[in-house]
Amino acid sequence: MTQGYLIFHLNLAFSSIKTEARLDVIRNCYWPLLDLVESTGIPIGIELTGWTLQQIALLDKSWVERFRQLLENRQCELIGSGWSQVIGPLVPYEVNCWNQQLGMDAYLQILGITPLIALVNEMAFSTGMVDVYMDAGYKGIVMDRDNVRLALNLDGTPLSYTPTHALGCGDQSIPVLWSDSILFQRLQRVVHGDIPITEYIAYVKQRAEQDSAVLPIYCNDAEIFGYRPGRFTAESRLHPEGEWTRFKRICTLLQTDLSLSWLSPSEALAIQELNSQPNIKRLTSASQPIPVKKQAKYNINRWAVTGRDDLWLNTACHRVYQALVSAGDVHSENQRELCELWASDLRTHITGDRWNELVKRVAEVNGRLNISKVMEISGEYRESSRFLDEMNLPSDVQISLDEEKILWSIKTPNVHLILNARRGLAVQSLAFKSHDYDAVIGILPQGYFSSIELGADFYSGGVVIEMPGERTRMTDLEWVEPQIQCNDHEILVTARVSLGYGVIMTKTVSIHLKSERVQFGYDFGLWKRPLGVVRVGVFTLLSESLTGPLLVRCVNGGKKTELFPLDRIVNHGNAASTLVSSTTSFGATDGCLMIEDVNGRSLHMAWDPAGCAAMPMLQHQQLQKHCLTRLSFSLCELDETSRTEGRLMPFFVVLSSGN
Repeated sequence: MTQGYLIFHLNLAFSSIKTEARLDVIRNCYWPLLDLVESTGIPIGIELTGWTLQQIALLDKSWVERFRQLLENRQCELIGSGWSQVIGPLVPYEVNCWNQQLGMDAYLQILGITPLIALVNEMAFSTGMVDVYMDAGYKGIVMDRDNVRLALNLDGTPLSYTPTHALGCGDQSIPVLWSDSILFQRLQRVVHGDIPITEYIAYVKQRAEQDSAVLPIYCNDAEIFGYRPGRFTAESRLHPEGEWTRFKRICTLLQTDLSLSWLSPSEALAIQELNSQPNIKRLTSASQPIPVKKQAKYNINRWAVTGRDDLWLNTACHRVYQALVSAGDVHSENQRELCELWASDLRTHITGDRWNELVKRVAEVNGRLNISKVMEISGEYRESSRFLDEMNLPSDVQISLDEEKILWSIKTPNVHLILNARRGLAVQSLAFKSHDYDAVIGILPQGYFSSIELGADFYSGGVVIEMPGERTRMTDLEWVEPQIQCNDHEILVTARVSLGYGVIMTKTVSIHLKSERVQFGYDFGLWKRPLGVVRVGVFTLLSESLTGPLLVRCVNGGKKTELFPLDRIVNHGNAASTLVSSTTSFGATDGCLMIEDVNGRSLHMAWDPAGCAAMPMLQHQQLQKHCLTRLSFSLCELDETSRTEGRLMPFFVVLSSGN
């Protein structure tokens, strides 16, 4: 017998829904959903944030009362989300915990119950989130299956190979009820009238015969039926039959034609656990550190460095978080406000009016918490004005220039650094004392790899800017005249680089005299965010100094560090399409990332997300005896949500040996 379940996601904060249209959404989408529950007897899962539930209660209390009655009669099931639809892998652990607790409080206060299953927000999952959900009291999660299978290299294998439980960073694991992007997208299309009902029924029948498992018939938005926000110029028209009427008819056909029986999400999860041996695994990999729903264009960078100005907004949220923690002022109202500012829907197709309101709200929060405006230039860089004009080098420090006046060599007791003035202060080599002065960062010249696929120079410490609409690519690989200054704790190398289009970038390299630390800084002044890609700090590892396989360590929204073996091809910056410039990245929510080899030799990168919440992206490829491993930091990516508002923020990253 074929079995299936339905889960609807309710979200009044949906990015393109205007504030004044929320009551229309309740009438056209949420009331028909409750009617569907009563008229069909299907125990539908209904997922909504505490914020959405509160807003519905304010706008239409009778809907909440009817929903509560259906829940009490077990005619439907409450699925949890949190207070806001927060992208967990982009948010500090404490904020994720606040979000879940505030959500639980809202469910209990308004509905009198708390959910047992949580739907992963936007299906953006990280291993660290397992502990967050378990600590909140959940007994299971709903996650999209397709991209997890890609992450685990299971694509093309039977669905029975898919893990049944998600393993966290430690020993905790949580059962997973799988959603299916293709199944829910096919149902959306047939309800909208884009494909015939007969074609859809035949597809579900085929899936039932192949999968031999409980089918996630639908697990997505409720607002997509019976309502159009006007987001796209080519938006489909409402089906004349009435989309909720059509949905009901399709559900009936699935019952009659396929003998499909409907389960609640909890029943589906219980049957899945009963019918299969526990298969407990981590659901992520270096190639997919943060799996997300649907096709590759819906990747984590969608909420990090695209939109109207996601980078600024995420940076502002980190600043609020740090201010609250520093002041010890983390009462529930401040927690709630920060969770709302970190909501995913403020970062995609948000309307202009809502964005303007958001900018004002951030300013009000900054004023209330005495958070100064994000500085034009970071504190460390501003202090350069106090450096001495004449260098007074310590006796154990050497600075020299080669005869062609290209390579600047800087040696301290802890660091050996060579900068290439012909290539915009590119790092020719960087070595640390604890690594026996074996260079771990540098340049791989053309010809290093035998394949023409990699027949180029691979530099370190540089900048790449691409604006496809203008057919323009800019780098900082130009002649510069560095200014070198020194004081009692560091050497500062500064250069101004012309990138074209009138863009002048200031690059700084600061070598600490007392430790194994080198800071790289990139400041674009008041240059407006382009409609394109901006990646800085593109560092190339020198594989001769590192013994593979390598391992990446970072925190992605959880409490503990996640581990990512580099055992396959990784290319986070690979374009998903001509309109989507990348496929994924690391969250690194505490501003730290480490790469280490099998002998424990490591390279540590640290930055302040409250100064610039850049996204670290990895490229790794093995070619015969050599590896190409590069890490860059994205300040801007391109997708269909991108706008040219705001400006590029200064970014500073510290490289050290990890010791």
